[in-house]
Amino acid sequence: LVTALAYHCSFVGFDCFYSRRCLLSSAYTDPAVWEQRLRDAQDLGQLASLMDRTYARKFPVSSLVIARFVDNLSSKEEVDQAQYYLYKFRHSPNCWYLRDWTIHSWIQHCLKYGARDKALYTLKNKVQFGMFPDDFTFNLLIDSFIKDKDFRGACSVVEEVMLQESFERTSTQIMSLYALSKYLATKPELSWQEERNMGASLMLAGLKQENSVGFNARLLGLALIGKVELSRGIHAVFHEMPLIWTSGYLGRALAVMDAVCDFRDVKLSEEVLDHVEKILQDLSVNADGQNVTDTPLEEEDELETQKLPEYINRFKELKERLVSQDRIDSRSLESLVSALMQQTLAACENADIAEYQRTVSVWEAELQQLIQRERETKEKNQKSL
Repeated sequence: LVTALAYHCSFVGFDCFYSRRCLLSSAYTDPAVWEQRLRDAQDLGQLASLMDRTYARKFPVSSLVIARFVDNLSSKEEVDQAQYYLYKFRHSPNCWYLRDWTIHSWIQHCLKYGARDKALYTLKNKVQFGMFPDDFTFNLLIDSFIKDKDFRGACSVVEEVMLQESFERTSTQIMSLYALSKYLATKPELSWQEERNMGASLMLAGLKQENSVGFNARLLGLALIGKVELSRGIHAVFHEMPLIWTSGYLGRALAVMDAVCDFRDVKLSEEVLDHVEKILQDLSVNADGQNVTDTPLEEEDELETQKLPEYINRFKELKERLVSQDRIDSRSLESLVSALMQQTLAACENADIAEYQRTVSVWEAELQQLIQRERETKEKNQKSL
């Protein structure tokens, strides 16, 4: 009995560890490093009054003042108030000078005081609020959604990572792919815009990973983008997106399958291949490539649509080749990403945390420089009176 219990506990422990490892560790998300930094304590009411008077006189508010306001938030109500002043600052002559640490502080306070919806809103409306976080801040927000099993919310953040082309850190790539695979596993009904955005996110994150996860993400991402291209035209693909405007996304998806045949230790998920096959089948239902727009497709798009039968035949040939080479994995994309996260996230975290600590130190130095500059300016103005 003891042996059986120990055997059972070992698997329970492994499962618990595996589950935790699919998320960022407490060391990564611990706000202690941020909260213990040098702070410029201020009275929020006085800062709000100062900003109101400054804007009323048609003068710009300094980045130091808005930074102080955000840094001194202490409740959800004050977070709501800060959103207003972030908007005002963004629409002022000093809009380009919103500090990186102010953006990070805003997200940290939103998470701390249960205002994650505010963080996401300002992020989705980044042009109106100036929200362009770094990868570490993106990770904190993605992780918060994932831990609450809100995978759609996590994917909304990943979409912003994609739009800002911020897939530089390995941890961000893995967290993003995990959120995307988890959401796709729920089999959601996606609009064409969501298919395009998820496709672009999968492709751009997948391009950073030279392994089975990366190739599967690229394949599915390109296929989703290709579906939009054939049904709505290439302009719908690249408009306000970090994507090339050259036609042929389905062809590029098939090129990924072809490349896998020449890679050792890389396999494509059977689930992903089934998804791509369904996309091709759906597109072939209508002879016109399933054009659902009110305007006719342009000549370039019509030429791409005419290639659909060729793409379908090519897909069948490549799939047979993958089967013959034993390059098909029975695991889902979700399982593949989870396994990759288990293997690599811990090492990524250590590097990220060390870099974050250095970044906070740099931010502290910049803050002190601004305070010193403000002090010198005030002294200079007093002497001139």
